[in-house]
Amino acid sequence: MKTRGAVLRGAGQDFEVIELDLDPPKTGEVLIRYVAAGLCHSDEHLRHGDIVPRFPLVGGHEGAGVIEEVGPGVTRLAPGDHVICSFLPVCGHCRWCSTGKSNLCDLGATILDGCLPDGTYRFHAGGEDLGGMCMLGTFAERSVISEHSAIKVDPDLPLDKVVLIGCGVPTGFGSAVHAAATEPGDTIAIYGIGGVGINAVQGAALAGARNVVAIDPLPNKREMAEKLGATHSAATAEEAQQLITELTRGVGADKAIVTVGVVTSDVVSSAFNAIRKGGTVVVTGLADPAKNTIELPGAILTLFEKRIQGSLFGSGDPFHDIPRMVELYQSGDLKLDELITTTYTLDQINEGYQDLLDGKNIRGVIRYADA
Repeated sequence: MKTRGAVLRGAGQDFEVIELDLDPPKTGEVLIRYVAAGLCHSDEHLRHGDIVPRFPLVGGHEGAGVIEEVGPGVTRLAPGDHVICSFLPVCGHCRWCSTGKSNLCDLGATILDGCLPDGTYRFHAGGEDLGGMCMLGTFAERSVISEHSAIKVDPDLPLDKVVLIGCGVPTGFGSAVHAAATEPGDTIAIYGIGGVGINAVQGAALAGARNVVAIDPLPNKREMAEKLGATHSAATAEEAQQLITELTRGVGADKAIVTVGVVTSDVVSSAFNAIRKGGTVVVTGLADPAKNTIELPGAILTLFEKRIQGSLFGSGDPFHDIPRMVELYQSGDLKLDELITTTYTLDQINEGYQDLLDGKNIRGVIRYADA
């Protein structure tokens, strides 16, 4: 069939919305009609060149929609099912899945290549095979994805809101709850309040942190953080350091979470200096994999037993955490509607990413015309 999608042809280029040829689903695959797609910073990393995928690529990895067709062997999903997509597929039986680390599933090895698990592609244009970002390609009206990437949800949920649970929400929430292991009474510092950091704020608050310090230079983001669980905010790392010292009587934060758009050595050093003895820095944000972005004094690491912890998908399990966060949203404990600053059409995708870079949005969402 034909569909429209936003394609990146190379680093430094804008998204181009074109007509695509889409193959039908094969074994273990489903055809999805997307209702909404989130504008996550990770796709901007590809456009900016911080991370280099296989080009050309249909962008988008935060999506929710309706299943229209299933391929052979698919029994867990059926046409008409409403689903939230996980940007990390989960096979359920590799070494990582079988030991409770499904966010590290071996199927994730090709998410920047964009091929399906059998190594082939479903998008085509101009004689080229195009991958889908994270095996999803949510910046297309329709896509064929692996059943390992789709989690069924109740049909009465607003998919243009719960779409955020496909990436930004569990990544931030889990960074606080799983990776940082926030405990009641903790002091948590969160560096960068975008689509991921704001959910680290929510996660830390729901986990019982006594102090949640949100650090961001933009007043609108600090204001939103304080509405959704932050007890304090600061515009700079220096201000945050002074504030944390006062709040903890000189001990330091229990945990610090780095969720800035592009991780630098400076922000990691600031987080490292802010934590107490035995404290943990969780690094969730991304940067160019070819660059060293962490440089710390080894003696302090040793003598104070501080820890640096990476976190992917909030160190959680998509098939467990996504339904749980849906329930938290339904109960009113987890806020989603408030996170969506602006809604766009597919043709406005470059405008949406410019708004992200300009700091206007907590999260922008594409809503498809036939949703």
